Amino acid sequence: MGKIAAGVGLMEFPFKTANDYWRWVDVCEHSGLDSIWQTDRLVSNASMLECMSAMAALAGATRRIKFGMNVLSLGVRDPLVVAKECATIDYLSDGRLLPAFGVGSPRSPDWAASGRSYKGSGKRVDEAMDIMRRLWTGEKLDYDGEHFQIRGAKIAPLPLQKRFPCWYGGASKSAVKRTAKYATGWLGGPETPDEAGAVVAAVKNACEATGNRIDEDHYGAGFFYRFGSKSEPCVEERVRMTRERLPDKDPWRSLVVGDTEAVAARVRDYVRNGVTKFVLRPVGTDADDIIEQTRLLAENLLPEIGAMNADGLFEASLAQLNENKHATQ
Repeated sequence: MGKIAAGVGLMEFPFKTANDYWRWVDVCEHSGLDSIWQTDRLVSNASMLECMSAMAALAGATRRIKFGMNVLSLGVRDPLVVAKECATIDYLSDGRLLPAFGVGSPRSPDWAASGRSYKGSGKRVDEAMDIMRRLWTGEKLDYDGEHFQIRGAKIAPLPLQKRFPCWYGGASKSAVKRTAKYATGWLGGPETPDEAGAVVAAVKNACEATGNRIDEDHYGAGFFYRFGSKSEPCVEERVRMTRERLPDKDPWRSLVVGDTEAVAARVRDYVRNGVTKFVLRPVGTDADDIIEQTRLLAENLLPEIGAMNADGLFEASLAQLNENKHATQ
């Protein structure tokens, strides 16, 4: 069975109407793409969907495709509510939710808007991850933490997936430790293939100390893509927005523009660094263009991924990574 899989994601909401969004979802559902991902923001100048509401809507509007949040900012959320939401959505979608969590960006306006501080949020997230994981097993929970005090909490129905996915995002040392302690997978952000590979290796090393098991093919990454030219206005706008958001980073680290081989080459670079799951974000001008870019992704990239799986690219890359690790020990 192939291990490399590609999903499609949204950051800003690029559609003018709900109908345009559902046209896009319908293309995703019938395209063979693995999953749909929604970025989490509570407040923003740009139009953005609330990710948990979007997941619930996708549960009812689709029957095949999986979906997740990339990633939900636990630092500004209540873990009991999130645990119940995730369990409900997974149950109603027949086990298709892919929950992914993080502290949240220190640059996010959600901190000020919610009256919470980014400082010290790591401990808050540690408690939240512990609470949610225990609730998803059916435990009746009394909890006395620094940030959360819970009495007699129990949820039903439980998530349909027996080992409920709990992916974690972030490349900091604390994110690596949190992934190794609580998560079933790691989902990268703007990291390059080499940077993502370093995080994968760090998580695996940390798991040896915690005893947590993360499957070899449960490491993910994401980037923006466009089948087209770098001179197109929508590409120039994406570059400008990335520079504004990450002024100290090269915007082309997380953006691929060109033909099928250009996109496939970036995927192969990640796979060679131990990453097999992808959240790819189309760059476009309007609803029709975003939908066309999504069709092109499915039509052009999925056969390439199929060939990578058939050729055993991940298995060969994993063997090489393990050999390199042993050589340096």
